[in-house]
Amino acid sequence: VEQELIQLLESGKRLRLKQGFDPSTTDIHLGHVAGLRKLRQFQELGHKVILIVGDWTARIGDPSGQSATRPMLSQKEVEANAQTYLRQFFKVVDKDK
Repeated sequence: VEQELIQLLESGKRLRLKQGFDPSTTDIHLGHVAGLRKLRQFQELGHKVILIVGDWTARIGDPSGQSATRPMLSQKEVEANAQTYLRQFFKVVDKDK
């Protein structure tokens, strides 16, 4: 996979990179930021970045019911979290690229 990426980058082809997020809390965390910073580097090289904020996993919480750290959220809570995620994402990646 690494060699394929190197070949694509060397070919000059513009890449489309995607990363998905689960808005189960109000704020992004350091793990999110690490990926976002790498995506920003790709943006600066002229590549297209697509951020996907899903809602289903955040709404159902921990499907096993064993974890209180991932409670079920209402649609309204998930939408509010998604909006705060987007505001925070665009402090790292360029919304207009």
